[in-house]
Amino acid sequence: MTYLTARRRTLGLVSSLALFGALAAGAQSQAAPHPGVSNTLSTTHFWNDLQLDFLPGNTWERLRDNLQWQDRSHDARVQHWIDHYRANPHNVIAIIERARPWMAWINEKVEIRGLPGEIALIPFVESSFDPTARSHRGAAGLWQFMPGTGDALGLSRRNGYDGRLDVVASTEAALDYIELQADQWYEGDLELSLAAYNAGAGTVNRARHAANARGEPTDYWHLQLPNETMHYLPKLNAIAAIVADPDAHGIDLPDIDDAPAFAKVAVEAPINLGQLATMTGVDRAELSALNPGLTNGSANPATGEVVLVPIEYEEVVLAHLTTPASAYPDTGVEQHVVARGDSLSSIAALHGSSVEEIRRHNGLNGDLIHEGQRLEIPRRSLASR
Repeated sequence: MTYLTARRRTLGLVSSLALFGALAAGAQSQAAPHPGVSNTLSTTHFWNDLQLDFLPGNTWERLRDNLQWQDRSHDARVQHWIDHYRANPHNVIAIIERARPWMAWINEKVEIRGLPGEIALIPFVESSFDPTARSHRGAAGLWQFMPGTGDALGLSRRNGYDGRLDVVASTEAALDYIELQADQWYEGDLELSLAAYNAGAGTVNRARHAANARGEPTDYWHLQLPNETMHYLPKLNAIAAIVADPDAHGIDLPDIDDAPAFAKVAVEAPINLGQLATMTGVDRAELSALNPGLTNGSANPATGEVVLVPIEYEEVVLAHLTTPASAYPDTGVEQHVVARGDSLSSIAALHGSSVEEIRRHNGLNGDLIHEGQRLEIPRRSLASR
């Protein structure tokens, strides 16, 4: 089955193309456009979103079955990066360890769209699989979204939430964007779409026009592009070649189960991650690592629609969230450290409290607060209902 056939069977892109068309002009002027949109609206184990039957196994075995660009492994630029990774195996292993919570899920999302498996490895190149990564140009997250394009397509940055750091939202956004751009500009050519993902569609289109004027091929591998973009796909193909045959390259890839690592739980009322960890026994550091988009440690239905929890804690978390508030004893207060951009109203909304309650409990006469200030928030339950 070809990529285009598989994609058209699984995705209805007509409405999305209309949205992309409205943004195309702006995307051309971006130095590194990575727009996206969050669409995680339901309370469900993420595995139920998939429409295929998956058997337990190893993520790398599954990924190898979906690799489609291995004929590029002998290109000189690809070989350069293979040699680089082989000379630094500890760096490869460290990046893969960071990918552990996300790799199987991203792999499945790529597979169900009929995309080449190599695309699941893009975060290796973009962010070294660090969901909190930030570039000097302002890009952020696993997929390195730029602020303006992320904002335009719904990856909001407000009230203690940054959608660019939300792995579920940003992954869906990145895959949508790659597919849409391939259709919009390149007749389904995903390699050119990935070049545009890195450099901007305007840069790639100008390079193609110049190549055409010289009578040269206009595919990615023959274009004259910025240095970073010239090495973008070679890096991706190099790490894919190592995944395809790690023994041949002297690298022992850590095993990653091809099984769910997390569950999505809908945010229907404000949830504080610290309190959720205390009441359910989930390790707080692990809970925070699964939810890097919640930049102040709290979820609110007005900003983030889901909280990710370790799969083994899904049932206990759901049980606590659906228990009436009256069933819980008075837990006193919780602490909130004021972050940049916080206001008393946004803090009250995040914690299910009120501005007046926070003022009264902390002896405040007005609305003035400062970054780093500790506030006590009176709360009675895990989530107000």
